[in-house]
Amino acid sequence: MILVVNAGSSSIKVAVFQPTDTADLTEVMAGQVSGIGGPLAHIDLGTDDKDIAAPDHDAALTAILTSLAAQGITTQTLTAAAHRVVHGGTTLVAPCRVDDDVVAGIEAAIPLAPLHNPNNLAGIRALQTLAPDLPQFASFGTAFHATNPDVATSYAIPAEDRAMGIRRYGFHGLSYAWIVTQFGDDIPSRLLALHLGSGASLCAIKDGKSVATSMGYSPLDGLTMGTRSGAIDGMAVLRMAEIHGMDEAARRLNKDSGLKGLGGANDMRLLLAADTPEANFAVDHFCYWAARHAGSALVAMGGIDAVVFTGGIGQNSADIRDRIMAHLAFLGDIPVHVVETHEERQIALDAVKLGAA
Repeated sequence: MILVVNAGSSSIKVAVFQPTDTADLTEVMAGQVSGIGGPLAHIDLGTDDKDIAAPDHDAALTAILTSLAAQGITTQTLTAAAHRVVHGGTTLVAPCRVDDDVVAGIEAAIPLAPLHNPNNLAGIRALQTLAPDLPQFASFGTAFHATNPDVATSYAIPAEDRAMGIRRYGFHGLSYAWIVTQFGDDIPSRLLALHLGSGASLCAIKDGKSVATSMGYSPLDGLTMGTRSGAIDGMAVLRMAEIHGMDEAARRLNKDSGLKGLGGANDMRLLLAADTPEANFAVDHFCYWAARHAGSALVAMGGIDAVVFTGGIGQNSADIRDRIMAHLAFLGDIPVHVVETHEERQIALDAVKLGAA
């Protein structure tokens, strides 16, 4: 059995999968420890649903392993652990088994994902201490886009700045990899994939590989999102930093913008139900800019054969799907698919392909 670990700053989500003879996976159990580092830490895993002491990630993972063992899943039962790592930088561009070099690569990418990679590393290191003989694997949120050509990833900025790693990386890679997995051999040659949730992006997938994506150096770029602005002129960002200070400008762009900044709420369901001028404009903005960025993706693919929606909004809102497709009606009758995202299952599949069983 494979333990999938998604370690955040104050929570660790886990899922246990049992590979089958048909190269499929059965989810055995899933849950999380929340409130790590605070007085109200809580575990919700299988039959466990209680407050615990979890001052750090080591304690949280200890609680998870103890809970699993009490429910019949011990470290001897587990064959591997597989981790979600947000950023792999330019060197970790495919799922891999964790060793010292991989840990060093994740550390090196911390400046690119300072809020995420340290927590992902904390989960890896905690398991190295708690279950040193358990093989560990990592899947990276940026890796799927490593197939983008240089012309798609390079910013037109001075060479010394490019050399410092300032370039487009792209995110939501595990979600897009899962889409490719679900289509299998039947994947359309030129597939426009839209991951629409609180975070939103799109990806041009040609012959099963990413050739362009809307997010860039960070997840801020691209589509209008729940609380992120999406694409914005760099000089506008500098002006906001001049007015508000760097930290406050970053907070506004990441936490107070997007649907929230336009319509007063970051929940698409609330905006669709509100039917106020502000809410309607926010929804229109979201759909318009998704379609605008889709046009760019079509250029990268040289056309389009199908569209696929995923993510909380993409999966659940036929209204939003219809509005976006209405903007693309000039392209003719395009097949539209909906795929439920399963990043944890994709991480487990990555581990299986690398030899976990």
